[in-house]
Amino acid sequence: MADGPVLCIGECLIDLIAEGEGDLLSADRFAIREGGAPMNAAVALARLGVPSAFCGVVGADPFGERIRRLLDEEGVDTGPLGVTSEADTSLALAWRDARGDGAFRILRMADRLLSPEHIERAAIPSAAALVVGSVALAASPSRAAIERALAIAREHRVPVIVDVNVRPSLWPDRAMLRAACEPLFAAATVVKMSLDDARELWGASTHDEAVAELRTRSAKVNVVTDGARGVAIHDAVNDTVRHRPVYAVRAIDPTGAGDAFTAALISRLIARNWESPDQDDLAFAIAAGALATTQPGAITALPNAEAIAAFLAART
Repeated sequence: MADGPVLCIGECLIDLIAEGEGDLLSADRFAIREGGAPMNAAVALARLGVPSAFCGVVGADPFGERIRRLLDEEGVDTGPLGVTSEADTSLALAWRDARGDGAFRILRMADRLLSPEHIERAAIPSAAALVVGSVALAASPSRAAIERALAIAREHRVPVIVDVNVRPSLWPDRAMLRAACEPLFAAATVVKMSLDDARELWGASTHDEAVAELRTRSAKVNVVTDGARGVAIHDAVNDTVRHRPVYAVRAIDPTGAGDAFTAALISRLIARNWESPDQDDLAFAIAAGALATTQPGAITALPNAEAIAAFLAART
């Protein structure tokens, strides 16, 4: 196994999160939080004691400096982080939908300037794993950067975790989204997606329909989450599906819950040398996701291993 960090590649941005129950039509105040799924995953991994690095691009502006400082404070390797004067740091508007789940609209700026040149300098061959998502595929040159990262990972047999994260406002039609995501699925060791992602991709309305689609791809482990409504895990090696409920908590903000889940699952799979997760691994990941909803903002809420262990101990 490679002794480098888990390398998370893609968007980093500033979340402007609508406070209270308001959406973009009614909100009058927004909280400022650092975010972006790959960056959240890098921080979550570091808090779990897993060395991590982040490869993305920020603007040469105060928000970009804010992101770099946070990553440095969290112990994430920022060597692969690029800075550009060609665009400002990207933004995302976030709010809770009618079901209480997170909804997002991304304004892509500096993050889309991630290039294959950044990837070549990111030391992928020595990485313990690669974490990528679909947002970077929606523009160039960031799409070419992800494609190059996948090619290097394949050449050096670096495990790839795909956290899909469909943002409908970035895609003019479903066909383009599907075509862009297929290379991710083809390269993936693990796929994590929400049922909302599966609905946008394939029109799936249930866990089983989403898993049926993922069965036709090549990942060893497929995970479909659906907020407070549970998780389905497909073990492709044995072709088995397990359905798990999530832990009931007083949810305040769902932003970052999926990233906490993904990082916690990665931490357990690394410890298992990428064997299929057992019940304890799933409980650990589900607990991380639940805890992440109990505080506002993605980064603030990402739990460490001690908090997850205490949460689980209180429920056994």
